[in-house]
Amino acid sequence: MPTVLIVDDSSTDRRFAGGLLGKIEGLNIEYAVDGGDALMKMELHVPDLVVTDLDMPSINGLELVQVIRQAYPIIPVILMTARGSEDFAVKALKAGASSYVPKRQLTFQLAETVNQVLQAAHRDRTHLRLKRRLQRHEVEFSIENDQELISSMVHYLQEMATDMGSCNESERVRIGVALQEALTNACFHGNLELCSSMRETDHRAYYDLAIQRINSLPWSSRRIQVIARFTANEAEFTIRDDGFGFDRDCLFDPTDPVNLERPCGRGLLLMHTFMDDVQYNAVGNEVKLTKRRKSADGVENVMTGVGFAATESEFTGIEGK
Repeated sequence: MPTVLIVDDSSTDRRFAGGLLGKIEGLNIEYAVDGGDALMKMELHVPDLVVTDLDMPSINGLELVQVIRQAYPIIPVILMTARGSEDFAVKALKAGASSYVPKRQLTFQLAETVNQVLQAAHRDRTHLRLKRRLQRHEVEFSIENDQELISSMVHYLQEMATDMGSCNESERVRIGVALQEALTNACFHGNLELCSSMRETDHRAYYDLAIQRINSLPWSSRRIQVIARFTANEAEFTIRDDGFGFDRDCLFDPTDPVNLERPCGRGLLLMHTFMDDVQYNAVGNEVKLTKRRKSADGVENVMTGVGFAATESEFTGIEGK
């Protein structure tokens, strides 16, 4: 049974988050009142996932992420962010957190995000020694707009990246989150032509429309194409949808803390934080994500001819991706 440790100095917020996650079948919930209390509890029992507030006494959320990344590198951390904590949140994501949920969106996003990160954290170690001896691997898929297929795809790509040594265990979950966001964008915003702002205003209507379009032409005929290339030094993922794309000139800067609370663009922030390179094609219906292996001292092993760094001018305001 997976265990989630909820860390928040507010008893009201702590219990509210616990109540939301308590609805997930087979999940064990534990609580800590701040970062210091969380670390003491983790010494006694290591959880499968940590969900933490940022603004806390003793050890705050950012410091907690940094300690967990060093002491428990394969334990993912999800941030609960409040207005005014945007700078801390971006720093915590860069320091190793796996995802975040704004506190004002806990009701709609917390359980979904926890399920997503737990799935990404789970892996099968069978045949690991043999797979680590594979020098190069390339795969190509064409899948329907099916969430189960997307989840299976994320798990498969994570497994290949880790088994070949393209990333270490601590980076595996973050790669999975970035891929989930990219594939979800391709499905909902690309092929199904749904806008993120609609999800924020009417959660139920957003998913009802998605189900309707999944079963109706022309949306039902569209596919998500995925090409993945792996070597011992890097993993490269190209994800393309059959939609009409978007105007790259309308992108906002996903790494700017002021955009953390925007209703649209959460996936962009996570992709740019967790991947080394992110680049869209001219049409806007294809994204290429690159993750390079880091050496023991944390420095990237950069391969000649690899890298598709997006320029700052490409990120100045998006609604939907």
